[in-house]
Amino acid sequence: MDAQRALLDELMGSARNLTEEERKGHREVKWDDKDVCGCYMVRFCPHDLFVNTRSDLGVCPKIHDPKLKESFEESPRHDSYVPKFEAELSQFCERLVSDLDRRVRRGRERLAQDVEVPPPPPISAEKAEQLSVLEEKIKNLLEQVESLGEAGKVDEAEALMRKVELLNIEKTALTQPPQPDKLLLVAQEKKMALCEICGSFLVANDAAERTQSHVTGKQHMGYGMVREFLAEYKEAKEKAREDERLAREKEAEERRKLREKELESRNRRSDSADRDRYRDHGRSRERNGRGSRELGRGADRRNSGSSNGREGSRDRYRERERSRSRSPHRHSRRRSSRSPIRP
Repeated sequence: MDAQRALLDELMGSARNLTEEERKGHREVKWDDKDVCGCYMVRFCPHDLFVNTRSDLGVCPKIHDPKLKESFEESPRHDSYVPKFEAELSQFCERLVSDLDRRVRRGRERLAQDVEVPPPPPISAEKAEQLSVLEEKIKNLLEQVESLGEAGKVDEAEALMRKVELLNIEKTALTQPPQPDKLLLVAQEKKMALCEICGSFLVANDAAERTQSHVTGKQHMGYGMVREFLAEYKEAKEKAREDERLAREKEAEERRKLREKELESRNRRSDSADRDRYRDHGRSRERNGRGSRELGRGADRRNSGSSNGREGSRDRYRERERSRSRSPHRHSRRRSSRSPIRP
């Protein structure tokens, strides 16, 4: 029915059964509407896993439409919505598994209970006589069943076998006195095992066919899908967190290397500037020293010139004095000026 409805929706549209007035206010449903099941869009809806089982969740209140799912898978916004829908499905599955694990724990506790069933009391003489009569009847009926089976009278043989079964029930009632319900339940559970996947009780050492039937049943497979999805989801989240942590560490390492590189570059520039300042200072000192030496030599030359001038003046003066002392005219004049004039 659902497949036929989906086919009609695909051919004629979801508004095919609406009147003209209803079509005016009709809005076409899209995959990203809030009424559409996100769990169904991304993976599966748990409501669909346990139909007609003890864990039946009922009908999902949201829309399940294969056409919308196909539209979602082809949408360019698919990848951006997958994390949101997977988170919704993860929360749903977490609740299911949490409830199931509580049931599993209670089942383990029931199986672990050490309650001993008391041995049956001895059979009285009256019951022993009744048992003897029942066993004789059962024996005679089984012989008749065998004879009828050899004669090909199957219906009559089956009717007698039903009588044998009733007599066996009476025989069991005589040999096993009634037990309290709790003791019977515990005694039965002692022969059972617990399925860790779906929480169902299984008969221990049961036939392979029954075990296979359980494993391929809706409840076991449904909870298997739920647990498998949760394991994959948690692993993916853990991997994403680990990748994010490694990316942060790598980014921090790159920033550290960049800071070290910038610091090294600044140090090189600072060392270069210091060398330039030292070189300029040396040049300045050299220029200042050279200028001081030039000034000193100029002063020496000036001092030397003035000293030579003074020496030259003294020499010239001495030379003139010597010249005067050697000149006869001057000597005569000196003598005439010194000696009195005689008449």
